[in-house]
Amino acid sequence: MLFAFFWDRLRRNDSTYVTLLLMYGLMHDAIRDPETFAIIGAAMEVHGYFGAGFLEAVYREALGHELQLRSIPYRKEVGYALTYKGLLMRTSYRADMVCSESVLVEVKALGDIGGSEIAQVLNYLKASGLKRGLLLNFGTRTLQYRRLILSGQQSAAPKSSQ
Repeated sequence: MLFAFFWDRLRRNDSTYVTLLLMYGLMHDAIRDPETFAIIGAAMEVHGYFGAGFLEAVYREALGHELQLRSIPYRKEVGYALTYKGLLMRTSYRADMVCSESVLVEVKALGDIGGSEIAQVLNYLKASGLKRGLLLNFGTRTLQYRRLILSGQQSAAPKSSQ
């Protein structure tokens, strides 16, 4: 909630709040990782419009529209092949979104996010070969998000769309 308040003031170029943003370290996040910061801002806009209570599909579609409005490039339902001990498996998975070809985004609409959701995104990062992921949960009173970074992962190529 506090973040949304400051984000709104920053978007309005209200310089009084830029100092407060720096105090809370939010400006540092925007400078350190502007791509995930922009995606989180888009997600906050969607959450502010709909609130909690809808299914994931509603938030995914609205987030895609908001990303487009903000000129943030994204692909939805990006397929990735899985291998097991060198064997290409028939089973694959689809990431909800990949933004800027470098940030995996997983959308949830749960009462809370926990270890299993975080593990899911980390496994998706391993399978995709991407290093950064965002777990966005629209199912709570305020948007929950987690930035996840994976280092030393195995990479996998995107599944062809045949």
